[in-house]
Amino acid sequence: MVDHHHEDNDQDQDHPGHHAHNDPSSGIRGSGNFIIAGLTSGHGVFHWFLQSFIVLLPEVEATFGLSKVGVGSISTVRELVSGLITLPGGIIADALRKYWGLILALCMAGFGLGWLIVGQAPGFPLLLFGVAIVAVAASLWHLPAMASLSHHYSHRRGTALSFHGIGGNIGDAISPVATGFLLGYLAWQDILSIYAAVPIFIAFLVYWAFKNIGRAVSDEEESNSGQDRMGQTKAILKNPLIWVITFAGGIRAMAFIALITFLPSYLSNDLGLTDFRRGLYFGLLVAAGIVFTPLMGYLSDKFGRKIVLVPGMLFDAIIVLLMASFGEGVPLIILLVLLGAFFYSDQPILTASALDIVGSGVATTTLGALSFARFGLSAISPIIAGYLYDTYSMDSVFYYVASLMIFSAIVLAFTKLKSPERTPEHAG
Repeated sequence: MVDHHHEDNDQDQDHPGHHAHNDPSSGIRGSGNFIIAGLTSGHGVFHWFLQSFIVLLPEVEATFGLSKVGVGSISTVRELVSGLITLPGGIIADALRKYWGLILALCMAGFGLGWLIVGQAPGFPLLLFGVAIVAVAASLWHLPAMASLSHHYSHRRGTALSFHGIGGNIGDAISPVATGFLLGYLAWQDILSIYAAVPIFIAFLVYWAFKNIGRAVSDEEESNSGQDRMGQTKAILKNPLIWVITFAGGIRAMAFIALITFLPSYLSNDLGLTDFRRGLYFGLLVAAGIVFTPLMGYLSDKFGRKIVLVPGMLFDAIIVLLMASFGEGVPLIILLVLLGAFFYSDQPILTASALDIVGSGVATTTLGALSFARFGLSAISPIIAGYLYDTYSMDSVFYYVASLMIFSAIVLAFTKLKSPERTPEHAG
């Protein structure tokens, strides 16, 4: 399944940025360092705005008079649309490898357009439509971005995908503080409208930077017809290990989206924090991930995925349970930092676990199918959490999230994951 051509040409992979798939004809744009830095930066833009909107949910809730289930429906729409678009999106992205640069640029421009609609929406249905456009753009960006990294860093997938995750972490960490500060001077609609201009402008830069990003992959796979790729995809999707990883990732995603959706409401409505302090607390959750996400990815490459994933998920479950009893003041600050140490690290490693099996030949098609299944599980979770919050309290949401994390860890604990690919140096 994995292209054995890699075995001979990746011996220097431990040197940052060096990879056999660098394209000399593209100049700096073909280098591994440029690709990973550019995709990581783009990922940061997506997460900046997504996280900013989550921080703004209490204002959205007040503007449209929503219940907690109504707030949850916003995240549900985003998860559901993300899942629906990734299945055909993955197949199309595999078939159009040579145009990955254009796809990435269109995703960035569409992302800005979606936020413009959300910021200017006069009613809740139009806001949901804008959120759906945002979900489409964000989901489609991830497919060629992660598949390209998987190809260029086939022997260090966990590390490369974790560095891609760092871009998201930086955006997630800074944006709540910046958005909380801006809320002191601007309405939430104005903030999103201003933000929307940024990705529309960046789209041109993305096209220049990544115009040829899919060509190295495409050239190596030229002998594979579309029918061959579909045959490979079907064979991969019959692998039960892929579906166990997908199921565990879906349960993990249910926990993640439930906590992320309602933590801002808890900080604002239950604890009565100011806009700036709410953003600061939320930023603390992510800040630890900037350090720990690449470290966890590296450890998963070196020692195996499971030995990092299972203890990390159990650790997060314990921290969330403690938040139900010590969820305010200084203890809450400490718990948020501890939770952030692994909360954002597990998804890149789960993705790397699937790509260890898939290789690079049909990566986007398979990622699309897996994302479809994972989002299908996570879509209902914000509605469940919103009902628990409305009916009982945020403590019940904490218990719900912790139980999901424990369940996902148990599933992975009893699963024999494929060992990561290693260079001859690592194998020795």
